[in-house]
Amino acid sequence: MTQLQTLDWPAPWPVISDAHIPQLNGHREEWISSVARGLRQRVYLVRARQGEAITGVLPLHLVKGPIFGRFLVSIPYLNTGGVWAKDVETATRLIDVACDLADQLNVRYLELRHEQAVEHPRLNFSRTDKVHMRLALPDSDEALMASFKSKLRSQIKKTGEYGLSVRFGGAEFLRDFYNVFAHNMRDLGTPVFPRGLFAAILEEFGDQAELCIVSKDSRAVAGALLVHADGVSEVPSASSLRAFNRTGANMLMYRHLLARSIERGSRTFDFGRSSQGSGTYKFKAQWGAQPHPAVWQYYVRKGSPEDMRPEASGKQRMVQLWQKLPVWLTRLIGPPIVRGIP
Repeated sequence: MTQLQTLDWPAPWPVISDAHIPQLNGHREEWISSVARGLRQRVYLVRARQGEAITGVLPLHLVKGPIFGRFLVSIPYLNTGGVWAKDVETATRLIDVACDLADQLNVRYLELRHEQAVEHPRLNFSRTDKVHMRLALPDSDEALMASFKSKLRSQIKKTGEYGLSVRFGGAEFLRDFYNVFAHNMRDLGTPVFPRGLFAAILEEFGDQAELCIVSKDSRAVAGALLVHADGVSEVPSASSLRAFNRTGANMLMYRHLLARSIERGSRTFDFGRSSQGSGTYKFKAQWGAQPHPAVWQYYVRKGSPEDMRPEASGKQRMVQLWQKLPVWLTRLIGPPIVRGIP
């Protein structure tokens, strides 16, 4: 008989063998702990057990703030999460509990960031407009470079004209990374994540996480967070300063991120999600990345998930206003706001 439990985090993290609903990048103890710490969120772990064996888990972060309300999300900040379960029946029962918890907490909606749809009668909305962009990595950097089209190789070569330098490191580069990241988020009109989130990720993952910094004349002009786990290297956050676009700093950074991933033994490089046909989609595709499904499923209780999108009615005005704020102010008021955005 399957027993279901709802535990407060931290809780023991399982190994589920032969799971029909597979483990995704976000299903890692380090991710759940670092996001919970960095965003100051309460986490519930819905767990299924048969005897001594754990047969399924569903981590749920309570996202709440004074502006947008309350949400239950698996997993915020990341592109993946949701159910990890041995079979469909177990997945269904985990979602049953999650929907009941959403009712108890009176959230606007439950959001499960799946890669394949899990059928459930209470999941009443889904988003498939974005895809994961992933590149299968060869065994050597030389083979990777040979796979690039001549135009891409020329663009990479051209970055050598601007005296850029590339460094990898840990928390000692956090200040440089965050300076670039916060500036870029302001330019995009988006509240910035707290610096403490990235500090928590670096601490939780240890030597599996690192920062890449591209500098010009000792000034950081691009930066990325790179995480290596289970044969996959992913870039949850990357930014560059628009004033230095002409130098190709972002292009050079990704060239080194890919080389570093091969060096670390990864077989796949995950560029993150993009809308098909968008500028970021084309940027990732030029490296050889291929689209993979992203199926975000919802149990909506109030309003619509579309209301939270930047292009939603009224949101563009907010974006434009944010872009006019000084960066120092966005670093101060952005983190409390973004903690409440799913």
